[in-house]
Amino acid sequence: MGESGLTGRDMGFAPTMDAALSSVLAELESREPIFHRPVFGTTRADFERMTVEDFWEVGASGRRYSRELVLDELEKRFSEPHEDVWEAKGFCCRRLAENVFLLTYTLLQDRVRVTRRATIWQRTAEGWKIVYHQGTVVADD
Repeated sequence: MGESGLTGRDMGFAPTMDAALSSVLAELESREPIFHRPVFGTTRADFERMTVEDFWEVGASGRRYSRELVLDELEKRFSEPHEDVWEAKGFCCRRLAENVFLLTYTLLQDRVRVTRRATIWQRTAEGWKIVYHQGTVVADD
């Protein structure tokens, strides 16, 4: 990676964002990476509240995961103390529809694995809910 932390494949790419979305960006940025912000909860019930009923995700492996499988894995993960070493940066937000937003960012995991992340968020009467999430591994140049 270059000095900027971007790979050669990123050169010349600079996402633009509507300035009117800055408050939404701040709210959503505080919630990412999803399921790793204890302030928003660590129990299965908390994670159920964070997601829409038909939530699904595509992992960095390319595999698709149902809401139930994700909730099962989160329940196992948070049943024991553990440490997550995450560095998220380069957040960008785009409105997709009324009260639906795409948040993208880069995530450095355990100081070695770089992934691009995309989460679709929906603002509801109950608060923010995750509709979809995807992680894509950044290959070495």
